[in-house]
Amino acid sequence: MALQWVVLGYTAAAEAVMVLLLTLPGIAPLRKSLAAIIRNILIKPFLSIVPFCLFLSMDIYWKYENQPTCNSVDACSPTERLRHQKSTMRSQRNMLLIVTALVFYWLLYSVTHMVVKIDQLNSRVEKEKEKLKNRY
Repeated sequence: MALQWVVLGYTAAAEAVMVLLLTLPGIAPLRKSLAAIIRNILIKPFLSIVPFCLFLSMDIYWKYENQPTCNSVDACSPTERLRHQKSTMRSQRNMLLIVTALVFYWLLYSVTHMVVKIDQLNSRVEKEKEKLKNRY
């Protein structure tokens, strides 16, 4: 089960690096090719992040609903209480990781779309400048 969280953590880190590379100033020549590569990545393998995060959040919910409860003070030993608290903290950490991965996926999608749109607009402006130049 821990392997799933490691994969999700590495995926979120990779998404963060990609967003950082797309938004860094000074790499304009690389940005176009980087945007094309990221756009191809977003379409196929990284799209599985959304259902994967949904599956992991349902797993957290199922564990939360089926965990043993201590209704009275004497019903649980200190060890059981500590195990319950650790499980709750782990679930909260994992849910934060899920939200982070989804936010970075959305940011990466939005920034890539914006970079592609800017490139298209820049090429359109260049074409119009050439038309005006050839006209006069």
